[in-house]
Formats: sequence, C-alpha cells, structure tokens
Amino acid sequence: MSLNIAIIPARGGSKRLPDKNIKILAGKPLIVWTIEAALESRLFDLVVVSTDSQVIADVAIKSGAIVPYLRPAALASDTSTTNDVVRHMVEWIESNHDVVSQVTLLQPTSPLRDANDIKEAMTVYENKEAQSIISVCALEHPLQYCNRLPENLSMNGFIPITSNQRSQDLEPYYRVNGAIYIFNRKYVGSLSDIYSQRSFAYIMDKVKSVDIDDEFDFKMAEFIVSAYKNN
Repeated sequence: MSLNIAIIPARGGSKRLPDKNIKILAGKPLIVWTIEAALESRLFDLVVVSTDSQVIADVAIKSGAIVPYLRPAALASDTSTTNDVVRHMVEWIESNHDVVSQVTLLQPTSPLRDANDIKEAMTVYENKEAQSIISVCALEHPLQYCNRLPENLSMNGFIPITSNQRSQDLEPYYRVNGAIYIFNRKYVGSLSDIYSQRSFAYIMDKVKSVDIDDEFDFKMAEFIVSAYKNN
C-alpha cells in the first residue's frame, strides 16, 4: 500500500519572529493550527512534522502529529532548503513504513488555511489528474500599479498608459500564498519542478492567505481570527 502523507516543516530558529512556530495565536501554538487542519481533513495516512526542536516536537506530538526524529544539524541551518527537508522525511518514511505516492506540504506559517481548503485543493488535484497543486490568492493590489524605481526616484512612465485604469478594470494577477502544496512522489528531491504542465492552482481567499514571517504578519493573523470569530 502506498502512502498519502502530509509534511509540516517547522524549524526551531526564527530570526524575525523568535519561536514563531510555537507562538500562541488565539490560544494555541501556531503549528497546532496546521496540525489540526491536516488531521481534520482525514485525507492522510500520516501527518508528520519535521523539526530540529524538541519543544516543537513535544507540542506537535501532543496535538496528534507524528515526529519520527529530530532533524540532523545539516537540515536545521538557515541555508537548509524545504526540498532537502521533504526528501529526508520521505526517504525515512519509505525506509520505515511503506512507499509514498503523494505528498502535501503544509507550512505552519499559514495558520488560517483550514481542513476545508486542504480537501478542496485535493479535489482539484484528483479532478484534474494533476501532478501538483499550488495554493494561490489574488494580489492585494494590481500588479499593473507596480514598477521599479530609478535612483532619482522619478515617476516618469511608472504606470504605462494602458494600465492607468480603475483597479476593477484591470486583469487580475495571483501570487503563491505558501499554504498548500500537493505533489506526486516524483517531485521529491526536485520541488522546483512542480510548476509544470500538469500543475494547477487552488485559489484561496486572501483573508486565509496570511503567511507569518514577522511580528506584523502575526498581528494581522490575530486581528483576522478575532474579527471573524466575532462575526
């Protein structure tokens, strides 16, 4: 039997927001939001957390995830890549459990992505017979209103005449929001290749697309949780 697994990467170190992955958001550690969403979706044979921190590991296990090991030092530095972390975890699972057919990468810094989002993304994966699904959201501001600035800060030609329209009349653009990545086993070790012909988007609401990197992002997530809880 091949396995459909969810991997939640959660390194202990965070320079911009110390102890980010276990910082309390609306009463529970940040990583718990993602663990609960993965478990609630009931889609996965294994929900595993990859971390170098015993504190994070303890929180994850208490919340129902599996932490099979603490990351080796080579995978716990600032230069470690998600690609390497995923490959290491999949290889461990295949050595100790069974072959993996499909991986869903769920970053704990996207706490407002819920079980329903994961299930809907998986439905897109299945219906389109995709090789990968990447979650996106609409840009908060039109891309057509963006440009580079020269050294003298001149705004001459900053917005081309063709883009000088009402925002609602401009073609929408989307950005990867970092919340959900679903991909076939063949991409393990080469995650940069997931943007391929058989790759499709799962569009998420921008309210759910907060990606926490610093204190401002965290405060935004707190505000959204509070605002929507009271509605």
